[in-house]
Amino acid sequence: MKRRSFIKAGIAALAGLKKGEYIYLGVGGALGAAAVGGALMVPSPARKVKNDYSQAKSVKSVCLNCSSVCGIEGFVIDNRVVKIRGNPLDPNMGSHMTCAKGQSGPTINDYPERLVYPLKRAGARGEGLWQRISWEEACDEIAGRIQQSIDAGHPERVVLHAGRSRINTEIKRFLGAIGSPVQLNHRSLCSSSKRGANYVSLGDTDWESIDAERCRYFLNFGSNFYEAHQGGLHLVKRVIKARFDHGATLVTFDVRLSNTAGRSDEWFAPFPGTEGAVALALAHVIMREGEFDREFVTHFVNLSVDEITDFLRDYTPEWAEAESGLAAADIERVALAFARERPAAVAFTNRGTGSHYNGMNAERAVVMLNALVGSVGRPGGYCYGMEEKLRAERYPQPEPVPPEPTVRTDLEDPPEWPLANRWQKMKVGQIVYEYIRQGRATVDVYLSYTLGSPMNWPEGRTTTVDVLKDESLIPFHVCSDVVYSEMAHYADLILPDATYLERWGLETRSSPELRHFVTLRQPMVTPPGEARSYADVLFDIGRRLGPNQARYFEFGDHEAFVRHQCRHIPAGEEADGFEWMKRHGAFVDDVPKNYEAHRRPLSEAAIADAHIDDESGQIYQRDAQGRAQVIGLMIDDHGTPRAVRGFGTLSRRFEIHSPEITKVARDQGIYHDGLPGYLPVPAHVDLPEDRFILTSFKWNVHTQGRTANQKYLTEIVHDNPMWINPRTAKRLGIVTGDRVELTTYRPRSSDRGDRAWRDTGQPVGSQQVHVVVTEGIHPRVVAISNSLGYVVSGRAAMARQGPREREAALGYKGYAPAPERDDLRDHLWWDKRLGGRGNGINVNALQPINPEPLIGNQAWFDTVCSLRRV
Repeated sequence: MKRRSFIKAGIAALAGLKKGEYIYLGVGGALGAAAVGGALMVPSPARKVKNDYSQAKSVKSVCLNCSSVCGIEGFVIDNRVVKIRGNPLDPNMGSHMTCAKGQSGPTINDYPERLVYPLKRAGARGEGLWQRISWEEACDEIAGRIQQSIDAGHPERVVLHAGRSRINTEIKRFLGAIGSPVQLNHRSLCSSSKRGANYVSLGDTDWESIDAERCRYFLNFGSNFYEAHQGGLHLVKRVIKARFDHGATLVTFDVRLSNTAGRSDEWFAPFPGTEGAVALALAHVIMREGEFDREFVTHFVNLSVDEITDFLRDYTPEWAEAESGLAAADIERVALAFARERPAAVAFTNRGTGSHYNGMNAERAVVMLNALVGSVGRPGGYCYGMEEKLRAERYPQPEPVPPEPTVRTDLEDPPEWPLANRWQKMKVGQIVYEYIRQGRATVDVYLSYTLGSPMNWPEGRTTTVDVLKDESLIPFHVCSDVVYSEMAHYADLILPDATYLERWGLETRSSPELRHFVTLRQPMVTPPGEARSYADVLFDIGRRLGPNQARYFEFGDHEAFVRHQCRHIPAGEEADGFEWMKRHGAFVDDVPKNYEAHRRPLSEAAIADAHIDDESGQIYQRDAQGRAQVIGLMIDDHGTPRAVRGFGTLSRRFEIHSPEITKVARDQGIYHDGLPGYLPVPAHVDLPEDRFILTSFKWNVHTQGRTANQKYLTEIVHDNPMWINPRTAKRLGIVTGDRVELTTYRPRSSDRGDRAWRDTGQPVGSQQVHVVVTEGIHPRVVAISNSLGYVVSGRAAMARQGPREREAALGYKGYAPAPERDDLRDHLWWDKRLGGRGNGINVNALQPINPEPLIGNQAWFDTVCSLRRV
């Protein structure tokens, strides 16, 4: 008998796969040659199209279809989630409303391509041949591999690489027990610049919490919060309320007419990477015209009025017009309108500003505008310090808690980007695979979770895949996922994961209501087949290690872990805090709104033995090592001296000038004066007429690459044509519907001492894409959305239809009785074989690895490209 004659083919066969049997999940359509479309993998009972909600059970939990992690309420009938709405007890929500992605939640448990058994690679890595094994076999093999690294004295060779997991505490505990510090993430692909700017300026390591409901003027730099901002749903409804209730103005700076820009009072499209120049020119006008908050600047900013004015002297509106293309008169007008609404005026950002070579400086320039107009921490202003984190003293872990690992590696702590980990462990995720290839770190065991790096990483289809396929570089790769994915395709073991509606967890998030709160994720339904929560898997593996590791996991399962974390939450009318959280889903601190935390008074005891510097007003106290540290400021409060905490910076002031950045840059051989000045993007200087800037963007119905398998969402957006301006299109002879070949190029370096990654300017890759001509894009910019273009995934993501009848004729089992209408699982009308557009392209694969100097944020929006009509 030939080998292939007893190998099952296609996702549809997986439900009936017996232990020890083999299955082929190939790349030829991703689902195997025989099963073009796939089918339900787990039998489900027949049910009416219209649900009887009187029979439904209500369960409070937390959404994870994007990073906003909204509190939700699910309705469950016969172990099926049939409806999701917002939980109004979550202060960020305040109502039953939720977004399109939240509404799609009930579909994720019933993915047609759901993984339900552990699978072990049976062929070459990336071939797609798998054997079903038991959980005992899987966990024993993983534990055995990890134990080998521990016994060899190299626990750091165990790497856990997670995306949006939301179980950071549990993962940290697991790695701490092993002794490995290598917990990798994707923050540098997202928000390192933004977080770094907030820390340098305010001493806060998270996103701001805009008091939007009371704001009167919004300056939005590169945030599409109507669709894709972290906490966007919470922000947008408060912005809308401010605009309707008291006529607040919204001004947006974005190279593309996003849905946010289109709903703004004014939209300006600056040349890419010049947002910082615009912010500096706005600041110049504010200072020149005296429209700043003198009291705040005098007491709480680490530069004097004269020093700020001198710094901004050359950043005139006329200079900014030459850099950005925006009219100087508009910059003057907007600056004065913004400043005259102080302090209820906010300037804020997102990736459109931060994801550039000069992103952190640009972010700092925008944040500085809030300091100049005195809106920091004020009602209607730029508030901060509102994500509490799961602090151990408030949300304790079961004892004993493993110690922090003492070793380090270049993977999690790359020395070339010293600001990446200076204030918190943000890492530089895009260089991980190249560092592994270069031998900068040795990997024995690579654990990936909620991660799709072949899809979401720059150069993901080349650098990432090359390393994932190479068994000499990654000898053992274990992937936990909900569906068969591009990441799972290059694993040695696949572990079927529970969805966010099937597992436990505690959540905190920054709050526009300016009160600390915590929410509980709890299972609404049980996972299908043998799928398991990843936290439970880690705890299980931990108990299989040696006694020095196993003792940290004696508390039981993940539910017991979360129950212990809730022990300090007030019980109210329930038996304990955990039962309170299960019933209500959220606990909110009953405290006043967190306005002006920098003005909170220091107690007399705190300053009893402190030294006050008369000239600076800084209050010093010596630590246990005898070092003098600034603990607060002495300010003049209407003639009365008052000791206040100030900001969380080293100087306790809002830092426009950062001595810390100057020192760190100097240590790297880079010149940086510590100010948020304008740094041109090197690759954009003297840009040839036949070159353009490629930008990507997110739709309201997708989150990175995590939502493409949700048919309700992908039916809305499944293709990503390239946006191009009419003037550019006319010059190139292009009309809507044409196909062009897009070629991207590597970055170039500046003359400041910092070096761009692979700064050759050479091509990265090419891809054909069809075109949409629109006025909603800067003439030197082309735009393609991300989240699409899978080559290995499920039917909806791949746009490959497979009617049940065809699959049943092939003999595949595992179907549920068909509902009255089968539109959810069939009728993929965008399938190219049916004349549709298909599933788009993966724009991330064309992007070069390009970390910003010092901080490491990926410069997604600096990529130079050329176009050729096909």
